Amino acid sequence: MRIGITVNNLATEKDGYTTTQLAMTAVNRGHSVCYINVGDFALRPDDFVYAHAVAAPQAKHRSVRKFLQSVRENDKLNKIEINMRDLDVLLLRNDPAEDAAHRPWAQMASINFANLALRSNVLVLNDPVGLSLGLTKLNMDYFPEQVRPRTLVTRDREEAKDFIAAEGGYGVLKPLVGSGGHNVFLIRPNEAANINQMLDAVSQEGYVIVQEFLHDAVKGDTRLFLINGEPLRCKGKVAAIHRQRKTGDGDIRSNISAGAIAVPADISDSILELAELVRPRLVHDGIFFAGLDVVGNKIMEINVQSPGGLESAAKFASVNFSAEIIAAIERKLQLREQFPDKYENRELATL
Repeated sequence: MRIGITVNNLATEKDGYTTTQLAMTAVNRGHSVCYINVGDFALRPDDFVYAHAVAAPQAKHRSVRKFLQSVRENDKLNKIEINMRDLDVLLLRNDPAEDAAHRPWAQMASINFANLALRSNVLVLNDPVGLSLGLTKLNMDYFPEQVRPRTLVTRDREEAKDFIAAEGGYGVLKPLVGSGGHNVFLIRPNEAANINQMLDAVSQEGYVIVQEFLHDAVKGDTRLFLINGEPLRCKGKVAAIHRQRKTGDGDIRSNISAGAIAVPADISDSILELAELVRPRLVHDGIFFAGLDVVGNKIMEINVQSPGGLESAAKFASVNFSAEIIAAIERKLQLREQFPDKYENRELATL
């Protein structure tokens, strides 16, 4: 299996990233893997999509740190050029939100080129059309109302204040586009004087999400990993982590990049029920790999771009969840070989 993996920038990838674990696992299973930066695609006059890429060394790797180091060393020594028709799979693992401020041109790059690459019969995961829907948090509105916290999306300051007042003075403000907990604010009844300042900070980035405050958020959130619309399992273990804050300073952000820590998760029946409620839509959109961020009995966000934290889930459960993901991709290619031209990319993505 020949796999291309898109990343924001190979130079900023880390050995703790889920992407690194997936790449190393694929190589260890005998597949060829190359990294593609979002700025390294090209559509040429022959109408094929090409990319300058960096091939991962073909070897058995035990350490993700040494694996990533060997890829970077290869970057200096041996860049390769690939035609998308020579790939079997293109994994879109870059995070568009990371490029929103400084490289806005890069936000849609991998999705747009991946759409064109579909003409070369490469399997694209997640499906690029489904990913385009997930570029903003408006994507949550496509899912059943009972799984979502009450939410207002607006740029009208007075409308936002009215919503917060109706919620008893509580609310959560965050940008419509973003990740990593950037510009996320909790508003309490005694902080009315600061609302304008918070709204100014968030609205500088565009539309503002004003959301119901779920009191369980102070305990963190649970990220449940899904493949093919169902909870990812290995040897009876469910892939999930609980993300909790280190301190009790009132900061409700559960993002690891914002200082939270990952601990083992307790997966309740109610969390699995939430997953079942969103499964049909994820399958419809061709979302092969996703992360549900759950607080209480609500889903705060569905990460379809590049869900991270799988390496922590694997450590807690003492199983290799990445191997299950690569094996699932292998089965998809077997299906395509057995039934050529039967499945559209979006269908095959979640079979």
